[in-house]
Amino acid sequence: MRTAVELKAVSKRYGNTVALDGADLTVGEGETVAVLGPNGAGKTTMLSIALGLLGPSSGTARVFGRTPLEALHAGEVGVLLQDSGLLEDVRVEELVAGIAGMYPRPHPVEAVMRAAGVAELATRRVGRLSGGQRQRVRFALALAGDPKLLVLDEPTVGLDVESRRALWQEVRARTAEGRTVVFATHYLTEADDYADRVVLLAGGKIVADGPVNTIKSLVGGTEVRFVLDRADVNGLGTLPGVRQVRIEGRAVALRTGDSDATLRALFATFDDVREVRTMSTDLESAVLSLTGGGG
Repeated sequence: MRTAVELKAVSKRYGNTVALDGADLTVGEGETVAVLGPNGAGKTTMLSIALGLLGPSSGTARVFGRTPLEALHAGEVGVLLQDSGLLEDVRVEELVAGIAGMYPRPHPVEAVMRAAGVAELATRRVGRLSGGQRQRVRFALALAGDPKLLVLDEPTVGLDVESRRALWQEVRARTAEGRTVVFATHYLTEADDYADRVVLLAGGKIVADGPVNTIKSLVGGTEVRFVLDRADVNGLGTLPGVRQVRIEGRAVALRTGDSDATLRALFATFDDVREVRTMSTDLESAVLSLTGGGG
């Protein structure tokens, strides 16, 4: 497999603050990779360095064997950035056509607008669009150059369910053609459903990297969820088999290596436990555990 994106020992510092700390990442052509982590983990910094929008404090970044800026100028990369600005006083079709004209081998404008779900907005001025409509326009601009690599930072923010589904269907159509996609998202179900691989960051470091099922298996065990009016981390943490406790109001989640023993002790200790259910590890639980988000 040829390499689409390669970061070697990449760090980014702002004075005494370390935003990214020695990141090593290789993305092969045709892969769909989700970059996950809590706010401030370094996701946007890493993507910005891979795009050439930020220079690393140390380390190197390559895209298709070139510097990131060379790859951008060659029209090999399409980008949807979080909160990127748009020209307000032009029509949607004019904006998409103008951006497409900057690429050496652009996709037909009409096809791009259909793919991004903005064909019906073609004559609307950008300044009159809703937040979700603007996000679809940003997606159209990312597709305009028919890129080999799509980099999407929170691509479905502000979109309704139907628009989210349509966006990911379009992304899948491109990966089926051998294109590469790297995306950051807080919607972990999107990573679970659409990513071949997850790269998990915490505190500026890559703490896990692998297929979704591999990331889940790093945590292991079973999760017991229930409602308890006076939940106490220390008391619940002493139950047999319990490895981790998460409490959100009255909702409790226990990560356990022996769910039978945990349940027996739970019912013996607390008489007001209700709405009990058990489930295998999901991606959200794995991310919380691996990034230190648990109780």
